[in-house]
Amino acid sequence: MKKHHTLYFLPILALASLPMMLGEADSLHPVLSGPDRAYLNTRVVFWCSTPGLSSKVKYRLIRDRRFLVGTKVSPKGDQIATFPLKVKAASDGSYHCKATAGESTGFSNRIKLSVVTPPSNTRVTSEPSPPVVYEGSRIRLSCDAEQGSHLNYTWYFNRKEITSSNSGFSIAGNKLVMEKVTLEQEGNYNCIVWSVVQNTSRYSTSAEVKVTVKVKISKPEISISVFKDGDNYLGNVTCWSSTGSPPVNFSLLLDDKEVRSITVTDSLAAWFDVPVVIGLNMGEAQCQGRTQVQDLKSETLTLDIVPVGGDVRVEVDYLYTAEAKLTAAKLSCHISRGTFPHFSWLLNDSILMSESQDNFQPQTDLSHRKQALILSKLSPENSGYYRCRARDSYEISGPWADSAAVLIQITDELLNSMAQASSCIETSQKLFTEVIMIVFCCFFLLMLAAASACVYKMFDHSQGFTISFHLSEPESQSVGLQSGTLSSDVQNQVNPAVNPGLKLNI
Repeated sequence: MKKHHTLYFLPILALASLPMMLGEADSLHPVLSGPDRAYLNTRVVFWCSTPGLSSKVKYRLIRDRRFLVGTKVSPKGDQIATFPLKVKAASDGSYHCKATAGESTGFSNRIKLSVVTPPSNTRVTSEPSPPVVYEGSRIRLSCDAEQGSHLNYTWYFNRKEITSSNSGFSIAGNKLVMEKVTLEQEGNYNCIVWSVVQNTSRYSTSAEVKVTVKVKISKPEISISVFKDGDNYLGNVTCWSSTGSPPVNFSLLLDDKEVRSITVTDSLAAWFDVPVVIGLNMGEAQCQGRTQVQDLKSETLTLDIVPVGGDVRVEVDYLYTAEAKLTAAKLSCHISRGTFPHFSWLLNDSILMSESQDNFQPQTDLSHRKQALILSKLSPENSGYYRCRARDSYEISGPWADSAAVLIQITDELLNSMAQASSCIETSQKLFTEVIMIVFCCFFLLMLAAASACVYKMFDHSQGFTISFHLSEPESQSVGLQSGTLSSDVQNQVNPAVNPGLKLNI
């Protein structure tokens, strides 16, 4: 029976002793101090103490609540126990200190130690790779360190730091993004990876990466020239774009079918030789230009080589300055047909060599099948019979088609008369200017005289006006002044110095 009663009281005794056990556990309050970050393979120190405790105390440094790092015994609790530690990768974790003095035990605060690995072997990668993009495309650069933790990133463009104030750049973590790259963003990029522990920084710098920005090609253009190869004729078709960045793949299409193709890497033009038959329509030719992001076609060109022939004529136009002075003569040679004409000019049946004569300047317009000859220096020596002739440019020994001769007669009398006429025009202009000035002066004087007369009449008329006086007294008085006659009494009333209460209304 007693044994049963004893069993009933055991739980009660255990609960009664729990406050005493808790009181002993809470009687010690150790304090742990130390770093929260440390570089890998460096040494750090943790300190543990129990302020106010004078008895002997035993300290244990524990990581993550279960790994014993070290044990120290201090003769007095308020003396600091040191725990040196070489930082390894496994040293990362939560540390606390357990203090034991006799039957009393206490636990310190916790410190989370982060092991920082310094960055190393940093490099820049790109997407796309290699970093070659067209204007307006997207490119992303990444700054990657082979190893490292707790890293920060700084980007540089042509060795100048990229900040948030630089437009066109977006930085997120180790990424540098250009959504729509421009030509101004072409250049060298590199990054620096760094970390900081207790005011100590470690850096790793990447090599520079060249970002190339290409220009999109303009719409291709097409042209053709013809030359003779033995008894056959070949058409040399030129395909080109005025702007853009190579490489470009040019193709020659004939009636929408590709017949030739070539990729150029150092220019924006390509040439294709195709056989042609003079006088026969060979179809519609077209150039196609392709890049990684473009596929463009030129306008069509009809491969119809028409030989020179038909009527050839010369037209003459005289060119004058703004002062009506004869300054040049323009002779135009027209042919009725011919795709590739070659022109020649003759003066008095002698061929003009324009390359050696400055006063003859030929200007060819193949689209309108004509050539103009400018006589820039008019003199009697240039007078004579002019005519032109034309042949096919691809037939060096081919027949010529001649025009009729046109007489251009330039004499000293003509030049003098033109000079006199120019002088007369200049004199007339000066005379006209002088007449305008005289008319303006006369008009101004007339207006001045009219204005003077009006002013004089106004002053002359003002001598006969009537003045009414209104006194401030209850009894008003009106006085009329005629022809400047005033009595002395009225003058005294008008004078404000004599009668200050008088109001004058006109």
